[in-house]
Amino acid sequence: MAASVFTSELYHRLFPSGDAGRLFTDSAEVRAMLLVEGALAKVQGQMGVIPDLSAQFIHRSSMELQIDPGGLAEATGQNGVSVPGLVAAFRKLMEAPEHAQYVHWGATSQDIIDTALVLRLRQYLTHVETGLKQTLGDLARLAEAHADLPMAGRTWGLHATPITFGATAARWGAPLLDLLNDLPRLREQVLWVSLSGAAGTGSELGPEAAEMRAALAKALNLNDPGRSWHADRGPILALSGWLTRLAAALGKLGEDLLLLTQTGIAEVTLGGGGSSSTMPQKQNPVAPSALVALSRQVVGLNAILQGAGLHRQDRDGAAWFTEWMTLPQLCLATASALEHGKALAASLSPEAEAMAAALRDGQGLIHAEALSFRLAAHMPRPEAQAAVKALCKQAAQSGAELSDLARAAYPDLPLDGVFDPAQQTGHAPIEARAFAQAVKAI
Repeated sequence: MAASVFTSELYHRLFPSGDAGRLFTDSAEVRAMLLVEGALAKVQGQMGVIPDLSAQFIHRSSMELQIDPGGLAEATGQNGVSVPGLVAAFRKLMEAPEHAQYVHWGATSQDIIDTALVLRLRQYLTHVETGLKQTLGDLARLAEAHADLPMAGRTWGLHATPITFGATAARWGAPLLDLLNDLPRLREQVLWVSLSGAAGTGSELGPEAAEMRAALAKALNLNDPGRSWHADRGPILALSGWLTRLAAALGKLGEDLLLLTQTGIAEVTLGGGGSSSTMPQKQNPVAPSALVALSRQVVGLNAILQGAGLHRQDRDGAAWFTEWMTLPQLCLATASALEHGKALAASLSPEAEAMAAALRDGQGLIHAEALSFRLAAHMPRPEAQAAVKALCKQAAQSGAELSDLARAAYPDLPLDGVFDPAQQTGHAPIEARAFAQAVKAI
């Protein structure tokens, strides 16, 4: 088994992460750190902290020079961070010591690494936003097209009352729509620049350290937190929490589809399935299964990451290392879950006859609540409930339909519509159409 399914030659098609995978590579990290170093030098040159000529040379070199991540491995293993090796390699490649001496002026490794991470997280959130919108569009299509299609609602795994498939699709999508609406605020919380020096005081950045941080934020199109966040991992924790909510919402879609495609039920058809090595009749629900597995992984990784938010003193190497080991896997697992969710929303379709059959099964007991409220219009509610419970028990013992027993017991009461699923779906069709309209308004 490969160390990561997302980069495995064998498993990466089962757990696809799309374009997000390119953001969590050594090359992407080194490139982002060089961009931060170049932007920092440019800002410092404009402020007169370092010579402007040197600043321009460093900035241009940061965009042109290439550094092999493998060449930094030994120094990273020794120093615990990659920046000392990166700075040394960068200075050497520039072949201009008179300018190279000003690289990384007054900054600390965490400033560069965290800001470089945030640059990549910005791209990652854009990727996720695109996938969310595509998924929501397809769920809205399903919700609108099948707003009135009755199906059995289920609570605790048992038939409850009729709902509609459109409302089911809307309930899959509603948390995703909430998450999409939360994205602007999340970007404000996560996309922070870091520039505060060794112990977070900016002591070597000069008297205009705060202005320099703000200028760097503007140069990189990031937010200025107005302080050091070396030991305050609020941005990372906010991101992790949001991604876990996303994975959980997608995981619910996967769990429901696993149940709705069981043998003997199959109330939905997926776009495709997997073959068994020995049973020719099977089309396994591969995508929903992968979706559930990925969601479980994200939930577990979030617990680790939230614990890593407990930093000691002004900087904490162990907690920071834990982020490095956890956050990329969490991001890729969520991206992969979204890839599966997007594909499923685009390809699944309801099986109306199977849904109707499920509603007919069980001797019409799914209409017991509706019957009790109809009777309550003619007798006290407790008596109506007791009467319907007795009828349900009689149906279970005799095998008769609840509708036949009710009409025999109450021949003079109007029971029209009580046993018609299409008339017992409440506001489910309204909910489905409202969701579809909300998505269209994005």
